[in-house]
Amino acid sequence: MPLWKTWEEEEGRWGIWQVTETPEELRACLSDTRVQEELDRLKAPSRKLEYLAVRVLLKALCGKEIRIGHEPSGKPFLWEDSRRISISHTRNYVAVGLHATASPGIDIEWYGERVRKVVSRFVRDDEMPDRKNMEPQEELYQLLLHWSAKETMFKVLDCAEVDFLAHLKVEPFKLAASGTFRGEFCHPDSSRHFMIHYLIHPEFVCTYGMGA
Repeated sequence: MPLWKTWEEEEGRWGIWQVTETPEELRACLSDTRVQEELDRLKAPSRKLEYLAVRVLLKALCGKEIRIGHEPSGKPFLWEDSRRISISHTRNYVAVGLHATASPGIDIEWYGERVRKVVSRFVRDDEMPDRKNMEPQEELYQLLLHWSAKETMFKVLDCAEVDFLAHLKVEPFKLAASGTFRGEFCHPDSSRHFMIHYLIHPEFVCTYGMGA
């Protein structure tokens, strides 16, 4: 089973699964009969695979199967379990974060150039002051981490109207294989600060954290 990584940080439990199995192989890892009922409602093969991989990863993190539900907003929650959950997926990987009391946020993004096309929608002028002096690969990782961090903050906030450019800010940081940087939700009505953890991989970037 390709359980790529599990770890504990900030009293949360986190995991990433590399999806190499067929849907049938993943389905065989789950015994809850309601899984098939929920699976049958999904049309796209990619969604079915993500659905199964997330639940197999959750089982690996918790040592047992736990049913996942969704609020009307789409935010996931656990049935009959008080822990809070965050879920993300990208090509060939799924990620899950769990915390007993705080709302976790986790995001995983495939490594690729597409993010460059939407930079103006999420990167502020005060976030990457040295961007023009960066090597192309470093710049791409920085862009991906900025996008991923804002997805993570958005999940923690659980607010309907959040503008990634106007309301979310990432403090400049020096890129490493893993590390932390600060983020901020700056809205006219309220503000929150975040410590964002990150790791980079040749195929993806991942960010995770909770609100301070």
